[in-house]
Amino acid sequence: MTTQPVRTNMKILVVDDDPDLRDLLREYLSRHGFSVAVMHDGEGLAARLERERPALIVLDLMMPKVDGLTALRDLRARNDDVPVILLTARSDEIDRIVGLEIGADDYLGKPFSPRELLARINAVLRRRKTPDAAVPEQRENYAFGPFMLDFRSRTLTRDAQLLTLSDGEYGLLRLLVNHAMQVLSRERIIELLYGADSDVNDRGIDVQIWRLRRLLDEDAQSPRFIQTVRGRGYIFVPDGQRADMAAG
Repeated sequence: MTTQPVRTNMKILVVDDDPDLRDLLREYLSRHGFSVAVMHDGEGLAARLERERPALIVLDLMMPKVDGLTALRDLRARNDDVPVILLTARSDEIDRIVGLEIGADDYLGKPFSPRELLARINAVLRRRKTPDAAVPEQRENYAFGPFMLDFRSRTLTRDAQLLTLSDGEYGLLRLLVNHAMQVLSRERIIELLYGADSDVNDRGIDVQIWRLRRLLDEDAQSPRFIQTVRGRGYIFVPDGQRADMAAG
């Protein structure tokens, strides 16, 4: 897996109460082409983002004053979609799951290799921007269930209420819609979205699938529209019926 930076001079904000770790990450990420800013806890993070916009935030879970989960929850409540990777020293999976539920893009357990963090940063940045994200599509709207996917404005609505989609999530939903009732493996999804040589991994696709399910279903544990075909991948079912027969 490559660790080359997605683009040089992109800003990364590291929020961690460990000064040694902050210094290590600032030095390491700077060597790999990123501009790095730091904060010692989550207090004032929203105000900081109003003054400067990083490409991604590396956010520690356990910090004094304002912890990582609280800071992340506040950002997402403000509809701030800045990519976030959580750092956690806790062994309890519940905290990681909660972090993903409230909007983290990925997580990394401490202790970790800076090289692994760099790879995760590159993968998240690639997922968040599909190659044609700035190009409007000249296609008719696509309706399924109570939802409407507008290809021109690249938006999703439910009963005329606008839902928040990142560029990466829109690109994935568009791909699934275009391949409705076809089983797509994770590897095929990555190839179609990012190219055969991409360093985006399976877990990145699973996170975005899980996010879309939370938007589309009242119970993300029993998805109607994006269903799992065990051992094969995912299938988009427009009418929300079980796809067992179609999936084979």
